[in-house]
Amino acid sequence: MPLVELARYPSSIAAEIARSFLESHGIGAVTFDGGMNIADSAAFAIPVRLMVLDEDREEASVLLIEADIA
Repeated sequence: MPLVELARYPSSIAAEIARSFLESHGIGAVTFDGGMNIADSAAFAIPVRLMVLDEDREEASVLLIEADIA
């Protein structure tokens, strides 16, 4: 099952909060590029991507929107 991008965040902290939130609701998630945006203003060039399984995308999206962390 392929991973799909669910959301992009300007910092690894924000992405990890969202990832932890999803995992607390039983949805596995990973972040990509967390170490790439540590330089000043690199967050706009290289956002941290939150990835989930394609089959979990819809449920995960609803959870993030309801929690206002999308």
